[in-house]
Amino acid sequence: MSDVQRIGPNTQVTLHFALRLENGDTVDSTFDKAPATFSFGDGNLLPGFEAAIQGFKAGDHRTVTIEPGNAFGQPNPQNVQIIKRDQFVGMDLSPGLLVIFNDAANTELPGVVKAFDDAEVTIDFNHPLAGKTLSFEVDIHEVKAL
Repeated sequence: MSDVQRIGPNTQVTLHFALRLENGDTVDSTFDKAPATFSFGDGNLLPGFEAAIQGFKAGDHRTVTIEPGNAFGQPNPQNVQIIKRDQFVGMDLSPGLLVIFNDAANTELPGVVKAFDDAEVTIDFNHPLAGKTLSFEVDIHEVKAL
């Protein structure tokens, strides 16, 4: 009899997942739609999430806690920038508004308005989940060797 295939390098995984904040709010979930499929190590899951489910097998339904250092990191104060208000002419600003900027390579950089006045706008370029401890619920449907 062969060993049960477990999640790890050279495997493809099909699962349902839910990502939740400590207060229980759901950030993302596939439980109400088709399950997700990824190859271990392909970059679709952050390494900390992959490490948390490594060794799981089909039929496992578990919830693991992912600390900020293994998820989206800690907020970096250098990622909070103050930009002159005249760069936002015609925009209806409000705290929490997501604004997309383009860097020199024309890569999109999302930032969140933290505060503003007539002269300046404070934009936070940290990932919105930076500094958050997350609950990662998984229901493993299939694990197969690649």
